[in-house]
Amino acid sequence: MTETALPVTLDRSAAEPLAVQLAEALRAAAADGRLRSGDRLPSTRALAERLGVSRTVTAAAYEQLHAEGWIAGRHGSGTYVTTTPPGSLKGRPRRVSAPEPAVDVIDFAPGAPWAEGLDRAAWRRAWRAAADSLPLFRPQRGGLPEYREVVAEHLLRHRGLAVRGGLREESVLATGGTTAALVELASAVLRPGDVVAVEEPGYQRAVGALRSARIKVVQAPVDSEGLLVEGVPEGVRGVYCSPAHQYPMGGRMSAGRRVALVERARREGWLVIEDDYDGELRYDVAPLPLLAALAPDVVVHLGTTSKILTPTLGAGWMVAPEPIAAEVLAHRDRTGTSPSAAGQRVLVELARTGDLGRHLRKLRRELSERRALVASTLASAGVEVLGDDAGAHVVVLLGDAAEERELLVAAEARGLRLDGLARHHAGRPKVFGVAIGYGACSREQLVDALPVLVELLRPS
Repeated sequence: MTETALPVTLDRSAAEPLAVQLAEALRAAAADGRLRSGDRLPSTRALAERLGVSRTVTAAAYEQLHAEGWIAGRHGSGTYVTTTPPGSLKGRPRRVSAPEPAVDVIDFAPGAPWAEGLDRAAWRRAWRAAADSLPLFRPQRGGLPEYREVVAEHLLRHRGLAVRGGLREESVLATGGTTAALVELASAVLRPGDVVAVEEPGYQRAVGALRSARIKVVQAPVDSEGLLVEGVPEGVRGVYCSPAHQYPMGGRMSAGRRVALVERARREGWLVIEDDYDGELRYDVAPLPLLAALAPDVVVHLGTTSKILTPTLGAGWMVAPEPIAAEVLAHRDRTGTSPSAAGQRVLVELARTGDLGRHLRKLRRELSERRALVASTLASAGVEVLGDDAGAHVVVLLGDAAEERELLVAAEARGLRLDGLARHHAGRPKVFGVAIGYGACSREQLVDALPVLVELLRPS
């Protein structure tokens, strides 16, 4: 990078010293990508002349940045920007934050991905490559074409859904994630007053998304094999379910129930909304066919990058019957909304380089080992663990609401944040216990926490 391209402006009337201003300007430029790793900086003398300041100012700024790891000198060559330190907060504007809790609490609630396992070099490469793309001059309502291609390939490889077979590629839409997609379906396809059945216990953000569009939500019971098809009330317009790994109980809908569900949907005119939030994370056997593969005419399939990568991307997908996809696109056009392209571009780059596939293989291996560790440790202590060998959480049932509340409080006091099952009911809670997520923590934190979990959960 040449001297003239340096993004630096100094305010001589400000109370902040010029050297501090200069360091902050260069630090911010390196953090947001205006300066990149390997860019050569001018000498302290040349920069001082350009900015009209003394060399003492530029030397002090460079010395500070060098100490923080933002720049490095090469003998006989000059000073260069280094890779931005991952997660570095040094020198950024200080923000007022809430006081730290008295006890450091480790988050064992389900729903968080293994973000620690992301290859940082691959992550940075993908963002840099994505930033090289030309800015859009018009929004892509359905999502970037290259992103939709990547999603189609991903679904074929990892979920067995052949979009190019019974479904046309136009039926694949980019979304902001599963909940955002559900909001769109409720607004674009369903009508106020329509009735939708949701698993009970189930994903309460789905309930909130539907109710925000004035959709009436009714409960449909679940058991160890997922949604009870015969328990879905008559007269519904749609059914929301998570067949691959029921949330939060962890069951897998059996093949017979899947067939029964789509047959009843066709017979009674339902729209089945299939939330495949972590369907890629299966460790024992190959996943059963997606509902969208069994009945592409009545199923809307929703997927997300939030559980396999990180919510940072804000990227997901919808595979829908063509009339449904057309209604969603028309709604986006009417409201001027479209999914963000930034996260889509990053996923495209991760897929293009093979980093997405490598991460998924590493992710499955790591979470499989973690689940085995949690399940075997609790089982050896006489604690029954529920849930299929999949995903990133297990469930332990408790007797009643009071026992659940007491356990959650006791765990928090010991530094562990668990998730109670009572809050996963849209109606009066009937199932009590805790869901234990093992994806967000480090392996060391998990190993250290297991004796505490055994102590808290061991039958008396």
